[in-house]
Amino acid sequence: MQSQRAEKRDLRRERVRRKALGTDSRPRLSIYRSLHHIYAQVISDQSGRPIAAAATQSGAGRSALSRKRRLAAAKAVGKAIAEKCRDAGIDSVVFDRNGFLYHGRVKALADAAREAGLKF
Repeated sequence: MQSQRAEKRDLRRERVRRKALGTDSRPRLSIYRSLHHIYAQVISDQSGRPIAAAATQSGAGRSALSRKRRLAAAKAVGKAIAEKCRDAGIDSVVFDRNGFLYHGRVKALADAAREAGLKF
């Protein structure tokens, strides 16, 4: 049985997902935030395939990750996903916060991706 917090997140996720559909020209940037890590992936719902992915467990996020620096790690992941999108020829995406509230690490990732040149 899910907790009330998880049920509310599921409702927010469904509401956001109805509006945010990724196409080949403008894919969906989906994020997932766990207690210690944050993951971002760019998905084309039209063709049903992921285009780029970044996480704190790989690459740039791992170097910025420490017990006190989760915000810095989220910024590093945002910058990394924007660079991977630029390499794939994508300059704008639809942001899917996946039911998470837009503050803290979610906001830090989004702001870092915008600063690195990704439009959404």
